[in-house]
Amino acid sequence: MTKRLDIVFLGLSLSSSWGNGHATTFRGLLKGLHELGHRVTFLERDVPWYASHRDLRDPDFCTLRYYETTNDLRRTYARCLQQADIVVVGSFVPEGRAVVDIVASLCTGQFCFYDIDTPVTLAKLAADDCDYICRRQIPYFDVYFSFAGGPTLARLAADFGARRAEPLYCSVDPERHRRTADPICWDLGYLGTYSSDRQATLDALLLEPARRMPDRHFVVAGSQFPSETVWPSNVDRIEHLPPADHAAFYSRQRYTLNVTRSSMIAAGWSPSVRLFEAAACGTAIISDRWTGLDSFFPTATINTASQAEDVIDILSRQSDRARLAMAKRARKTILAAHTGAARAREFVSLLARPRSARPALDLDIESAA
Repeated sequence: MTKRLDIVFLGLSLSSSWGNGHATTFRGLLKGLHELGHRVTFLERDVPWYASHRDLRDPDFCTLRYYETTNDLRRTYARCLQQADIVVVGSFVPEGRAVVDIVASLCTGQFCFYDIDTPVTLAKLAADDCDYICRRQIPYFDVYFSFAGGPTLARLAADFGARRAEPLYCSVDPERHRRTADPICWDLGYLGTYSSDRQATLDALLLEPARRMPDRHFVVAGSQFPSETVWPSNVDRIEHLPPADHAAFYSRQRYTLNVTRSSMIAAGWSPSVRLFEAAACGTAIISDRWTGLDSFFPTATINTASQAEDVIDILSRQSDRARLAMAKRARKTILAAHTGAARAREFVSLLARPRSARPALDLDIESAA
């Protein structure tokens, strides 16, 4: 590294993984940047629902600071934003439109957006229903980093005016995500916050197999599931599982289930961090099917399923030897290319390229006050 960079992130949350996958993604990337020798600051909106569920209060890989309002952000952190080499605003930041305008007015270094929800964002933008970014702001960014790759990158440029769109996928921390000594107690498990567009698939690929296989053991971990959800008696429930417990959770499963949101299936090339975590822990994966999955997980590293019968067949017929061999290949694949350190190197390398001229800004600073 020729220069130690000052990098500022403004994201949904770093301090709390409760009800969101953003915290895990930011933690992996920021830790990787710290290991490369860069100075990182994370600015987080102080909101009660995360404040009461914080599982990382004092990170050792970055400076974590909070702001109360957009006006507080501008007043307290103007100098920090002005002096940074790189400023990155993430998706789903509260009052994100105002935050983007404020940062654009202050940032003198490279200005980027990190969309951890790209398919959702584009659907919201198309419906003019996105409160954390708007169309006029997309050309402001030197780089629009996207959780989705493939054709979505071309669409960001052609349909939404991104000057440069690059994939920046999720990642894992090999120190945290590794097999533990915990004994296996579940045949199939799932980790994820409730989402209405995932529920039918979860029902088909886990709850229905559980109903049909009463002698097998299943688990679902994640918050915000409706109270009226009927869980089969052989499905254990964990309301919230902090990141520190993910490795033990995966290690206690024979297989883990990946279920993808419908918008991400439609976009393709949108891997969940849960896929990478499970693979790094050496747990065999059963995933729903979507375009681009094989670019992250070749056929020999993962099982796929579209209906309950597929899952039942895998649980009943696949030998332990075949399962473990598949899991070993998946782990090798992920640790070679999808760690936080690897992602941090990609991030810095992409920003080292020459940047195009930033267009004149059409800011709405008055409404950001």
